[in-house]
Amino acid sequence: MYWPVMDLLVWGFVSVYVGRLRGGGAQAVAFLLGGMILWDIFFRAQQALSVSFLEDIWTRNLINVFVSPISTLEFIVAMLLLGVMKVIVTGLLLSALAYALYAFNLFQYGLPLIPFVMNLLLSAWGIGIITVAMILRWGQGAETLAWAIPFLFTPFSAVYYPVAVLPAALRPVAWALPTTHAFEGMRTVLSGRGTAWDQVGWGLGENAALLAASAVVFAWVMHVARDRGLLLRVEG
Repeated sequence: MYWPVMDLLVWGFVSVYVGRLRGGGAQAVAFLLGGMILWDIFFRAQQALSVSFLEDIWTRNLINVFVSPISTLEFIVAMLLLGVMKVIVTGLLLSALAYALYAFNLFQYGLPLIPFVMNLLLSAWGIGIITVAMILRWGQGAETLAWAIPFLFTPFSAVYYPVAVLPAALRPVAWALPTTHAFEGMRTVLSGRGTAWDQVGWGLGENAALLAASAVVFAWVMHVARDRGLLLRVEG
């Protein structure tokens, strides 16, 4: 039921947005393509953490990692750097395809987009760390969270449509997510209005809270895992 509901929410809101448009079709296409590219940046960065962790579980390498001289922080930083490399490769590929197939040049918007891309990376890292903590706590039975959690944010992050499309009751939920500020800011840039620094500020503030919470959750789960021997069970 999860995936059909997510599809219904996302594409239902997209349909509402398209239905409200009066002209401006080219701009709507730019918003959709830009949203797709930036969403993939967020998704790949989160996956680099959670799926890389799962790969260590699947190959039974997790214990070797944690008994090696590598610290937990170094392990996480390595996964973050891997994510950055994946994001660069994927982002360049998608941007090139968007230009070749749809004449949409994301690079023409240049520097004004960078703060929003950085905010999406911070959001992805915070969510990825929490996802890793949940997998570590509950084992391989929770591995689907690596894919499910990012998509839980999609309907409420205004990826393909503005927050105004959402029902009034859901808008406070959307504005509470740092990802929403990134996508709203992206649309401001693509519409030629420059960088929305208020969106950058709100996104940074919410990301700071998210990263602090993820660090606390991960530290607590690591303490519990070592105390109860969960590192051995998780490879079970």
